[in-house]
Amino acid sequence: MQNAYVITYDIGTTGVKTCIFKIDSTIKLIGFASEGYNLYVLPDGGAEQDPEEWWAALCKTTGIALEKAGIKPEDISGISFCSQMQGLVLVDKDGKALRRSMSYMDQRAEKELKEGIAHGLQIAGANVFKLLKSLKITGAVAASVKDPVYKYKWVEKNEPEVFKRIHKWLDVKEYFICRMTGEFVMTHDSAFATLLYDIRKGKREWSEAMCKMHGVDMKHLPEIKNSCDKVGTLKADAARDLGLVEGTAVFGGGGDASLIGVGAGSVNLGDTHIYSGTSGWVSTVVDKSIVDASAMIAAIVGAQEDKFNYFAELETAGKCLEWVKDHLALDEIDIYLNKTSVVDSYESVYVSLYDYMSAVIDKVPAGSGGVIFTPWLHGNRCPFEDPNARGMFFNISLDTGKSELIRSVVEGVCMHLRWFLETQEKKIKTSEVIRFVGGGALSDVTCQILADCTGRRIETIENPQNAGAVGAAVLVAVGLGLISSVADARKLIPAAKTFVPDSSVKAVYDKHFEVYKKLYSANKDNFGALNSKHGK
Repeated sequence: MQNAYVITYDIGTTGVKTCIFKIDSTIKLIGFASEGYNLYVLPDGGAEQDPEEWWAALCKTTGIALEKAGIKPEDISGISFCSQMQGLVLVDKDGKALRRSMSYMDQRAEKELKEGIAHGLQIAGANVFKLLKSLKITGAVAASVKDPVYKYKWVEKNEPEVFKRIHKWLDVKEYFICRMTGEFVMTHDSAFATLLYDIRKGKREWSEAMCKMHGVDMKHLPEIKNSCDKVGTLKADAARDLGLVEGTAVFGGGGDASLIGVGAGSVNLGDTHIYSGTSGWVSTVVDKSIVDASAMIAAIVGAQEDKFNYFAELETAGKCLEWVKDHLALDEIDIYLNKTSVVDSYESVYVSLYDYMSAVIDKVPAGSGGVIFTPWLHGNRCPFEDPNARGMFFNISLDTGKSELIRSVVEGVCMHLRWFLETQEKKIKTSEVIRFVGGGALSDVTCQILADCTGRRIETIENPQNAGAVGAAVLVAVGLGLISSVADARKLIPAAKTFVPDSSVKAVYDKHFEVYKKLYSANKDNFGALNSKHGK
């Protein structure tokens, strides 16, 4: 196989990870740099990011990664992306962002959701006629306040001057493609995530019917491309900013929900992977559209043309551990001598802090002394949708210490992931051996807790925190003709470690899990009373 060097940008919620890979018989990471940026959480439920901060982070990390790799800019054969999904980046004709990007976490559009779909005769909170129409065309339903179509409608209603200037509606990585190449495009997986995309065989295009139903101007929607397509080449000004060569090939890439599974090596039918980063999910590869509207799980379009990912998402997974670091652990169990912002310490947060916290909680018995944590720090999406849901420590006693609380947070995230597996099993068969990736997979303690909580054999890979970037490199390899298909990724990404469930703690976790599943229903009204804008 011909050698090639590729650069991929893993654009997360809290920062970018810029990776340079050498591709030959394997995919080898040879250069890396990371940089954080802000997430602006607003009092009205908004969650925004500044595209200029994104771009600055890419520019800074590109040069560092090249230097670490020991190669020249002209050695790079291709550029691609793995990014957060369901953002709303509205740009003008020059590709300039008209406002800060609205994150997938933004939940301001309650009125727009109710006006759009939550009225009349309903099933699972959606108008039955619109629900059935949506399921037929898109394979899913825009029934969440966080779905991008309602962000689009929120801008139309609340920022009419901005709305008048819209040329195209882009997602996060598509903004970078536009800035690098001048092309306004969107890959199939990103288009699907708008829930305005027709998944039916022979279609795979924007749905005029769905746009009409939601009141979306189709002129705002860009051309759709495949993830492995060369979508353009690097413009002179972008090349100058990044320190790369004008004319370098830029490939479509994919969203994190599409590519992290590819980078995990979970590419064959029935393969299940679990991700724990800022957010978390369970995803299983399937060959058809499947929807569980009552549990907010759907098979989403992936990077492989003939495959879907049956996908259940947790809004805050690793973010819960960041919260623990800031508010429970920092200084008081001697993690740092000085307080350091998670943005400033983005690259080292899992190397030092996470390792130390793992060592602390490994001394705490399974079950955290009876304490259960619910990881709903920014609402919850699946298997129940409620932006008012919040995290809590349940069953604290006089014997509870901070170490028990910290362990309970890890267990709470793992409990929710088990809930996803249980819910997916109602529709499909998940795999007995599960690939675990993301920053959470760097901790052997967390991996073992996940195996114990779920009762599944857990496998990790080398550099699990970079699985999305590896997935993006796979797409470039396909686009350059270095490998024949995305399915070839499996043989290039072997398991590095394996964790087997400890049968001695099964009874503890089974008991906790049954209580865990009841905590939301028991507190739904209380969450609404405290957190709803309407106080009920």
